[in-house]
Amino acid sequence: MNWLEIDRKHVWHPYNSLPSKTKLLAVKRTDKTKIFLEDGRELIDGMSSWWSAIHGYNHPRLNEALKKQVDIMPHIMFGGIAHEKAAHLSKLLVDITGLNSVFLCDSGSVSVEVALKTAILYQKAKGKEKYKFLALNHAYHGDTLGAMSVCDQINSMHSIYGSYLPKHIFTKEPELGFDSDCSASIKELEKSFKNHHEEIAGFILEPIVQGAGGMRIYNPKYLKKARELCSKYDVLLIADEIATGFGHTGKMFACEHADIKPDIMTLGKGLTGGYMTMAAMITSKNISDTISNSQIGVLMHGPTFMANPLACSVAIASIELLLESPWQKNVKKIETIFSENLKELSKLELVKSVRNIGAIGVIELIDDSYAQEIQDYCVSKGVWIRPFGKLIYSIVAYTISENDLRKIVKTMVEAIKNVELNN
Repeated sequence: MNWLEIDRKHVWHPYNSLPSKTKLLAVKRTDKTKIFLEDGRELIDGMSSWWSAIHGYNHPRLNEALKKQVDIMPHIMFGGIAHEKAAHLSKLLVDITGLNSVFLCDSGSVSVEVALKTAILYQKAKGKEKYKFLALNHAYHGDTLGAMSVCDQINSMHSIYGSYLPKHIFTKEPELGFDSDCSASIKELEKSFKNHHEEIAGFILEPIVQGAGGMRIYNPKYLKKARELCSKYDVLLIADEIATGFGHTGKMFACEHADIKPDIMTLGKGLTGGYMTMAAMITSKNISDTISNSQIGVLMHGPTFMANPLACSVAIASIELLLESPWQKNVKKIETIFSENLKELSKLELVKSVRNIGAIGVIELIDDSYAQEIQDYCVSKGVWIRPFGKLIYSIVAYTISENDLRKIVKTMVEAIKNVELNN
């Protein structure tokens, strides 16, 4: 039995059935921004491995960080033990976020779980029984139970879990568009705070870009108002920067578009440059001091692979590489190419809207019936994208060549035009 037959019989892929009902591509190797398949085909990666491989694949500096660390200490438990790489990574994160207290964990969803627990602990340490969270319609924060509970429970992939999840408070999503008039959603937000602030421990949101809930780009003014209201009502602002962090929107962190600092930030995806599973929750010193100096005293969470030295080593190398590179210039160039080449699609009847920011380019179709056809076309032309429902999008590595990026965009445009022509 070859490995593909084993996969089909035993391996449950994400968001899929077993055996898979969708086509799976057998990958042999990767290099830079290319994916090489077992059958000899070569694809340009338009997804950067779910937005994590910000430097592309097999970067020699990241490879070396792993090779060096594996001979020293591949793993060590973090309970009662400290190690140099975790300390250095935490200091780097403190320096670039402006926050103080770092909890290193092993996935984005877990970092959200820890953030929610921390917000509840903080309020409890202050003598307040506040267990609910405010979240946005169209929000997505992960696939574990706590994270799912602050995802949109009507319009998201998690609606099937219904009443099983804790009931939180949801408010109108910001209007679509970086320069949009967001007064209506801000008015609803103010009402939500006024009516529920006594029971809300924190307000969690994805800054500037709502990801899997719709790839919705919104006005920084909304984020600025959220910061103002959280401060007014002593509600913690939790910025989920798992997808937006490390440069994807053109700023190191999307919160910088509004020039605000959250109380808690969650990070993942680009943290290790796509090499290892790792995430982080970072809080202000006030939060860690309030919890640590109360009767509660401790944060009761401890993943087995927390602060894994291999992951810490490659994360350090990835962040340092990013800081030393002309990433802002590269991302701006990517943004310009997306903007100039995708806008022609807005004239098509099949297309509802086109939008982009930073290294993110999005085409929203009128419905989700064409996703597989569009993906198949792109793959046939040597481009890897993975549509999500009616969203056809690309988020690329900052190191991608201009020729490869233009081929991604050209192929996406051709694919959608081809579908409209044939339907």
